Amino acid sequence: MPIPLVIRNMLRPELDELVSWAAREGWNPGLHDAELFWLNDPEAYIAADLDGELIGGGAITSYAGEFGFMGFFIIRPEFRGRGLGDILWHARRDRLLARLHPGAVIGMDGVFAMQNYYAKGGFVFSHRNLRFRTEVAEPPEWAPDEEILPLADFKLEEVLAYDRLCFPAPRPRFLQDWIAQPDALALGCRRNGRLAGFGVVRRCQQGCKIGPLFANDTNAAEALYAQLAGFAIDGPLFLDAPENNPDAMALVQRHGMEEVFGCARMYLGPLPSVAQERVFGVTTFELG
Repeated sequence: MPIPLVIRNMLRPELDELVSWAAREGWNPGLHDAELFWLNDPEAYIAADLDGELIGGGAITSYAGEFGFMGFFIIRPEFRGRGLGDILWHARRDRLLARLHPGAVIGMDGVFAMQNYYAKGGFVFSHRNLRFRTEVAEPPEWAPDEEILPLADFKLEEVLAYDRLCFPAPRPRFLQDWIAQPDALALGCRRNGRLAGFGVVRRCQQGCKIGPLFANDTNAAEALYAQLAGFAIDGPLFLDAPENNPDAMALVQRHGMEEVFGCARMYLGPLPSVAQERVFGVTTFELG
């Protein structure tokens, strides 16, 4: 008799192991991703056990039951091709649906090679999110008429309200921890006394990664990008930009960034209503 796959909630140390697998896959996680992800939603992490051995896992994050996100889906290479990932993926989808309010939408960023598989699970393609890389030798130039300040200088309520324009559900706990994390820089753009965009750059196992990068328009995005890029001097800088925002694509081209990876953003349910024209960089491929 074959040994059955056990699907269960993950223990906190196992998330560190999942992050280490992600690093080996080339996903380049942030230095503090495991702790921040766990604090946001400790019930989100699902493990796959085979004969008492952790062989796979993934996240099924719920944002107050209003929006869900499936990410961090990994099966150890030596266990692939045996149908185990299929069992885990469907179990995660069904568990996440049970965690959400009826009719809530689920999003995911899936590798292109698996897009047809995810479509069979009910997910519909929206757009591509593309990872770009550049080497930062010196801070880029930026429009001096834009006022860039530490994000902590803005009222938290204003930051949360702006984030809600660009993300399908409120995420106050996550955002508070994300913008205050160590080894990171969070900045806001103030225009006419109001927040006109914000961004975060964090140190990763390789270089630094910007995410999110939200802005009213190109000028605000350029000013934020330039200041955030200065945090990554003498190292690689990554930005995950949505292809369905032409201004985001223009930004990465202006800065000579090279496309190095990408995912298909897909949804189970109707497309969420967000100000896509303000999204110049997504927060993470793992949590949305």
